[in-house]
Amino acid sequence: MGNCLSLSCSTKNIMANPIETTFKLPSPLPSWPSGSGFANGIIHLGGLQVCQISSFNEVWATHEGGPDNLGATFFEPSPLPQGFYMLGCYSQPNNKPLFGWALAAKADDHSSSPWPALQQPVDYTLVWSSESVKMKKDGDGYLWLPTAPERYAAIGHVVTSSPEKPSLDKIRCVRSDLTDQCEADSWIWGPPGGTIDGFNVYSLTPSNRGIQAMGVPVGTFLASNGKANNIACLKNNNTQPNTCMPNQSQIHAILQAYAPFIYFHPDEAYLPSSVGWFFTNGALLYNKQDVKNPVPIEPTGSNLPQGGSNDGAYWLDLPVDQAAKERVKKGDLVDAEAYLHIKPMLGSTFTDIAIWVFYPFNGPARAKVEFFNVSLGKIGEHVGDWEHVTLRVSNFTGQLWSVYFSEHSGGIWVDASGLEFQNGNKPVTYASLHGHAFYSKPGLVLQGNGSIGIRNDTAKSKMVMDSGLRPSIIAAEYLGIIEPPWLNYSSKWGPKISYQISDEIKKVEKLLPGKLKTVFDKFIKSLPDEVLGEEGPTGPKMKNNWNGDEVV
Repeated sequence: MGNCLSLSCSTKNIMANPIETTFKLPSPLPSWPSGSGFANGIIHLGGLQVCQISSFNEVWATHEGGPDNLGATFFEPSPLPQGFYMLGCYSQPNNKPLFGWALAAKADDHSSSPWPALQQPVDYTLVWSSESVKMKKDGDGYLWLPTAPERYAAIGHVVTSSPEKPSLDKIRCVRSDLTDQCEADSWIWGPPGGTIDGFNVYSLTPSNRGIQAMGVPVGTFLASNGKANNIACLKNNNTQPNTCMPNQSQIHAILQAYAPFIYFHPDEAYLPSSVGWFFTNGALLYNKQDVKNPVPIEPTGSNLPQGGSNDGAYWLDLPVDQAAKERVKKGDLVDAEAYLHIKPMLGSTFTDIAIWVFYPFNGPARAKVEFFNVSLGKIGEHVGDWEHVTLRVSNFTGQLWSVYFSEHSGGIWVDASGLEFQNGNKPVTYASLHGHAFYSKPGLVLQGNGSIGIRNDTAKSKMVMDSGLRPSIIAAEYLGIIEPPWLNYSSKWGPKISYQISDEIKKVEKLLPGKLKTVFDKFIKSLPDEVLGEEGPTGPKMKNNWNGDEVV
């Protein structure tokens, strides 16, 4: 069924696509320290053993439609270890190098259920074929949905290059109590000229994602023709689901391998510092009931209010003395620390390492209005700024699969194949000028519509932070790490700034031609609070992604 991927085997007379290259990290994976079930190759889910297969046989490819109109390729995971079965085929767009995986499964011999964990399907339904679609393609492809027996669920599709139904022995369905609900994630492919309501192929992710969520992605895809999703993901039913998570020595080894370099813009004036530096250099705790008597903060934040909610009763601020205030605003890059939250994700089959960086001050925003670049005065300024990048590492192998870059109120996941690396397998991250949003590439990202927006400028400079140089694990719930007191402070890390946005807008509008004034005013008023920056943020533990998945 197709050729084994040696991706140098190009398709007939078609210009080479990125997928014809297999992505590999710049350096080999290290030998991980021993202990725990991390990077052992197989994870026990309770009823099932699963392994991650990242080598494939190509089954069928199309060279139109999908992202960048370059088509997509469909694969079978191969070879499989003895006793393991395919749960579904893998697919990805042709606009990036081959880099993916699909799980294979084996029944756990210790299961007490009278029903086997895995069963053959009883039939197949043809979901779609390319026979009637005029496009560049390698012959015809056929996408089949397994018909699961009663008490079982289909976990993926089978793809063939001939119209005959696949063998029932080709794939296995999984007992329903070992599965969880999943949903469409990113778009893989759709035929040229198709619509969102027509036939499309999507990657899949568990519907419920977070530290306590047990859904496990399988690396299969959803072939959807507008009807209900009939594909499930797996569930980690192990009574000790975190046995495959890394221990502390393995965490430090992961950081040695993957800790990002963070580059700051050459014009950046507001750099990060450690939290302790901020506290010991004059930061103050304010109480709404006694505003005139702010309190100095202990180096660990031990005198900060603990727990509760962000009810506006407390906030932090810069020193009162003007010279000290201006000095603290600038931070201290040499003293800066990377604060790590180690999280089990996707049913503990991955480890997320959220790397938090603290800045004493977030500088003023800058805007691009047609051909004009303007400073927005005080708009965007606030005391205290928390930003983060997250490494997602496979607990099967210890390989880095993707990195999340926080960008103001949201962010984006970038596969390892789309990253820039330095010193081996360390990703490069760019912090935007003044706003400190993180990006995977240098340049300008305009936050807005058309030719009007907030500038997010990034570039390399001599100012760089090696996040692996001074790492501090502030939380790893499964390891029982003792958290620093400041982490459980639930109120704002900066005051509500008292200025009139309308006054700042008028200052900028004086610099703009008449027809742009109204458009600019409307744009500014549409910006979220995170960009307008009228008050400081809450700390990392108060964010939704602390216990959940990242926000995209």
